[in-house]
Amino acid sequence: MVLKIFFPQCCNRADSGLLVGRWISSQDSAVVLAVIHYPFIPGHVKQYIQQVSAEQTSVSAQVCIRDTFSPRLCLSCIVMTFESQKEQEEEEEEKVIFVHYEQRKVMLSQLHPIENGVPDPITAPLSELRQMFQTVANSQPLFFLDRYDDGPLKSTHWQTEGREASIIVELLKQACIPLCMLIGWLLSIWTWICNIRIFSLYPLRFLSSKLSTCVQLSYRTEYMRLLSSPKPAAGHTQFMRKANIVVSFLVDVALGMLLIWWLYRDNHITMLANTLVPAADHVAKELDELLQWLMGAPAGLKMNRALDQVLGRFFLYHIHLWISYIHLMSPFIEGILWYGGLSACLGLTFALSLLSDMVALLTFHIYCFYVYGARLYCLKIYGLSSLWRLFRGKKWNVLRQRVDSCSYDMDQLFIGTLLFTVLLFLLPTTALYYLVFTLLRLLVVLFQGVLHLSVDFINSFPLFAMSLRITRPYRLAEGVKFRVLCEEPGTALHLLMEINPLKCSAVVQTYRTPTYSCYPKDSWAALVKKLFVGELIYPWRHKTTKTD
Repeated sequence: MVLKIFFPQCCNRADSGLLVGRWISSQDSAVVLAVIHYPFIPGHVKQYIQQVSAEQTSVSAQVCIRDTFSPRLCLSCIVMTFESQKEQEEEEEEKVIFVHYEQRKVMLSQLHPIENGVPDPITAPLSELRQMFQTVANSQPLFFLDRYDDGPLKSTHWQTEGREASIIVELLKQACIPLCMLIGWLLSIWTWICNIRIFSLYPLRFLSSKLSTCVQLSYRTEYMRLLSSPKPAAGHTQFMRKANIVVSFLVDVALGMLLIWWLYRDNHITMLANTLVPAADHVAKELDELLQWLMGAPAGLKMNRALDQVLGRFFLYHIHLWISYIHLMSPFIEGILWYGGLSACLGLTFALSLLSDMVALLTFHIYCFYVYGARLYCLKIYGLSSLWRLFRGKKWNVLRQRVDSCSYDMDQLFIGTLLFTVLLFLLPTTALYYLVFTLLRLLVVLFQGVLHLSVDFINSFPLFAMSLRITRPYRLAEGVKFRVLCEEPGTALHLLMEINPLKCSAVVQTYRTPTYSCYPKDSWAALVKKLFVGELIYPWRHKTTKTD
């Protein structure tokens, strides 16, 4: 039988005494937590261990003396006689392995499974290593009982090396209570305002679900409600999630304040307002030239003259309306930018979301061009597909959602042939306009997508977990590795246990805050299919059923 003893490094040079720890019977191993030094009164030891039991530490209900290996007290810890390492000799026949570990690092670390996903602690049996980590992690009250070194017992553990808690951290913990109460009260007022009946009307509810600023505001409200909860974190995962949210919020606000400092320094807002109207005029001029090119013979293509002129004049009229709208709003643009820039005090994500909404409003004419061209192109594509089924004696069954056989008379076939010919010869002209405005729309969507990815990155990236991985890698453990310290014949084997930190990619995957975007999450194949048949890739409506 192999007996494994996990021994803390801080106790290697301790004086003789009793070992306090846990015996894991299923693994034939013992986890040593501290050393109680001689001389001591047995009654004080019993009272000390009862206090440990009251703190609900994860220790076994056995006490034994190494000299005799006979139980003397039925307490909540395992107590064994400890002599200095120089005097230790193994007289038993079973092999003993001493595994030396750094108690503070093991106590503060969180062991992660190598596989993706955390096993169910109820159904999955705990391994020896995981039981050892849990034993050391749950033994913190054992060390807090004598942190001022004024008790009747003298012991050795990791805290006896002079490490003490920070006063600033303790003050921050006490200040969090009234702060959480204040945030909860403000959130209750905000929730009452949002529940007013006028905000539940369909137009306002629809706009709030599509505007990026409103979506980010709902995110921030949900995060603040989670942080202001009076309940403590239930486990390590929830604690890390709250910590990541707090750090992301602080970084977001800091970046927003930097943006405000740049905007309101050297009158940059006036410069942006003066640049916006000429840029809009330049875009309108380029679109006008593009439409004039399409109304002629673009790239030498032979287009339908009548349909080409109708579509070109229709889009030119919309450009003139858009330019008139921009010039009408030009006196108020500086004020809009000035007050809109103040939203960055809530965080850089609010400023980016507001910028995305402003881009959507300023490019609304391009969106209209894309919708007009896509709807016209989609109508012709589905019309041609329906008439093609007519030639084959088929039809689309709306009720059964399938293609069935059907017999047509001569009049239906004649009308179908005429319509098919008209749609087929008008398709190139419509397809050209649809292609041009789809490319323009994709440029706008690409820019907005970069803004949304930046917002999602700030909201979801686990900054706290990544900073722990960089500064204190032992806090996030993936596993352990062992190094041989002493291996001599006739003596016990001594190993040094070192913690393997979690990989950075695994940290991001494990602790990334889940978010969602207002854009539809389609695959590349579905996106190409939608572009080919003329379905809208944006806005937010999905085509669920096939129509004929």
